[in-house]
Amino acid sequence: DLSRPIGSLSPPRLEVLRSRMAAMEGDAKFLYGTHYSTPAYVIFFMARAAPEFCLHFHSGRFDQPDRAFSSVGETWRQVTSHTSDVKELIPEFYTTPGDFLVNSSGLDMGVTQAGEPLGDVRLPPWAADAHDFTTKLRRALECDLVSSSIHLWIDLIFGHSQRGPAALEADNLFHPMSYEGAVDLEGGMDAVQRSACLQQISEFGQTPMQLFKHPHPPRRGGAPILSHVRAKEEE
Repeated sequence: DLSRPIGSLSPPRLEVLRSRMAAMEGDAKFLYGTHYSTPAYVIFFMARAAPEFCLHFHSGRFDQPDRAFSSVGETWRQVTSHTSDVKELIPEFYTTPGDFLVNSSGLDMGVTQAGEPLGDVRLPPWAADAHDFTTKLRRALECDLVSSSIHLWIDLIFGHSQRGPAALEADNLFHPMSYEGAVDLEGGMDAVQRSACLQQISEFGQTPMQLFKHPHPPRRGGAPILSHVRAKEEE
């Protein structure tokens, strides 16, 4: 459902997040304290292809093996259940042959508590290999269902559902500091405050600039498949 942020796709989790937001004091209330895209998440997915960035980010070592990207299925489970994990996929899942999922350099990334060394990322059973996996994801991204609904995702990330009443209705509220204009990094704060803000952005993410103030029009051509899918679900 591209009309909803990934953090709202699990009803039990959403209920927990709504209850937590209702208990917050003041006007700066939010559902998600972390973001769908951060430098840490990019490094999480790209550790095998760009280990130098991973080592730099984690002070000269790889992240703890049990926190590393080891399985597509396990990562999906966490993203759809944990209240502090709402990350989305990076472009490499759709634009590359999937090399970043393979430990082709034989990196020693450690051993999990279950005694399993980190090697290639474990893929879903419907994927023959990494290249087949990203090929199928790209086909899914380009299918009629997504094409007829992608404007709703644009509204969430870059458009009118990013802020204000539309964001509240879509359960698309992130930490107030993550929005453009919330803080002035160039003035009005000392070096310590500026460093703290940059650290927060690095670790918890930043909402993109809002490009559209009105609902984005759907892609031309094709039927509104998403409405058909919802109608069948309701039946």
